[in-house]
Amino acid sequence: MAKTARLGVLTSGGDAQGMNAAVRSAVRAALERKAEVFGIFEGFQGMIEGGNLIRPFSWDSVGGVLQEGGTLLGTARSPDFLRREGRKEAVYNLLLQGINRLIVIGGDGSLTGAQVLREEWRSLLEELVAEGRLEPSYLEEFGFLTVAGLVGSIDNDMFGTDLSIGTDSALHRITEALDAITSTAASHQRAFVVEVMGHHCGHLALMGALASGADFALIPESPPNLDEWEERMCSILRTGREMGRRDSIVVVAEGAQDRHGNAISSAYVEEVLTKYLEEEARVTVLGHVQRGGSPSASDRVMATLLGAAAAEAVLNAKSSDEAVLIGFENNKIVHSSLTECVEQTHKVGRCIHECRFDEAMEYRGKAYKDSFRILRTLIRANPRPPPPNKRRLRVAVMTGGAPAPGMNAATRAVVRMLEDNGHIPLGVKWGFRGLIDDDIEEMNWMAVNGWAPTGGSELGSSRKTPEGAELYAAAQVLEKHGVDAIVMIGGWAGYHAAHKLYEERHNFPAFDIPIICIPASINNNLPGSELSIGADTALNSIVEVVDKIKQSAVALNRCFIVEVMGRYCGYLALMSAIATGAERVYLHEEGITLKDLERDIELLR
Repeated sequence: MAKTARLGVLTSGGDAQGMNAAVRSAVRAALERKAEVFGIFEGFQGMIEGGNLIRPFSWDSVGGVLQEGGTLLGTARSPDFLRREGRKEAVYNLLLQGINRLIVIGGDGSLTGAQVLREEWRSLLEELVAEGRLEPSYLEEFGFLTVAGLVGSIDNDMFGTDLSIGTDSALHRITEALDAITSTAASHQRAFVVEVMGHHCGHLALMGALASGADFALIPESPPNLDEWEERMCSILRTGREMGRRDSIVVVAEGAQDRHGNAISSAYVEEVLTKYLEEEARVTVLGHVQRGGSPSASDRVMATLLGAAAAEAVLNAKSSDEAVLIGFENNKIVHSSLTECVEQTHKVGRCIHECRFDEAMEYRGKAYKDSFRILRTLIRANPRPPPPNKRRLRVAVMTGGAPAPGMNAATRAVVRMLEDNGHIPLGVKWGFRGLIDDDIEEMNWMAVNGWAPTGGSELGSSRKTPEGAELYAAAQVLEKHGVDAIVMIGGWAGYHAAHKLYEERHNFPAFDIPIICIPASINNNLPGSELSIGADTALNSIVEVVDKIKQSAVALNRCFIVEVMGRYCGYLALMSAIATGAERVYLHEEGITLKDLERDIELLR
């Protein structure tokens, strides 16, 4: 029997992009700790069948899988595991290899199964000993099972983590599809219904609609709050066309329903649009394309960090420790009770099934509710009229510094939220240079239509910081337009210029107004935020290119050096190195010496 720790790693349930990254990380982190690692193929079914489906893994067993979609371990639904006899066989096959530590990567059902196995482990072991299939010594040496769960599911419906492995990649697929559909829909002035996955969670539909600038979304947790929702939806779409939109995009979650619990299918929404809009509508069901393909940079990095944390957790666990779920909350790794996470997840499902939608939204959390509230505002055909006697603030909106992907989406949200709350957005062209030159005009709801998916900055940007007489000119422009506040979306140069205005408040009263900075820089080097707008897109661009370079490098047995941007911040370099499996990364924060280079050259040889 084993003297060193032995652990098994399996993937179960539906596959999700990033599972391979998690498996790779867990295996190598455990091997680094001198543990013995076994790959369990075909999920819980492989555990039941045993034999060659439970194999020892080495460092190289998980080489070259980081960028691969699906799961190298395979996955399968296992009806046998639902029965106690099936779970007994699973325990037997694990103990034949001396395994009593498990890392399970899967969704709600898989993690529930892992929790049940842990609870029954001792009694199943006692039965196996009583039947004479295992020696009595196993009771002392393997009397407990340690479990660490990672949520691998595109649905993002599990408690204990803000984002599950695979969700970000699925959103990439959805956004790409919606962008493509939008262009053809606008060309023909058509309505499209796009159905996305998610089971009974509307995360993919909600975030996909936000990211693409869709015109309507139907999610399970918060159905339309009136019986004649069909007419209301079509009224919004019809008014949008009258305002100048050339397309109508409706995103439907596969678990969407009305407030009475009746399912809302994409086919039914198509019928409704055809009837009320009196035009031809089209349906696109994205299906399993959302689950397939290479994982995004974010999924690779997150899965890598979670996999290493899971290995650490199961190897450090004691017999009295409960099963844990390793998740990401507020961009940090957290350990939660697997039992509690499973129970809370089931509560949401019950709330939706019983039409207790307010409770379901509460369980989803504040960020989810805020996202839905923002979407409901952004999809309006036009803003709500300002309340009588309300003071309407005049807010200047600009972009500053180098352009970053997502600037236009942020500008669109700021302009529409301001106007919907009765205020007046003023677009400043070319950043602070436009402020100096009085290049300002009022913006309205439709001025930012179609901006969500576009790159660059439609307002134009610059690295200009007002100096000397330019400060006086900027102050005059603010006074001329009666500007009450400034929203600057940009990078370090924009922050510096905004701070310059703040410093000059004692000389220029026009600068004594609220100045809000929204971080937008691929460098991700701005204070007050862990992630800047644009950094994730830049990281995905790097990873996509490096994946191609790796193919050439392998074919030619050649070493490639890849230089990335970031100025004096190593974020892009470090994260792309993790996401692509680079052999070495050099960071400004770390520095580099000739001895470092000599050592690295020897390692590469």
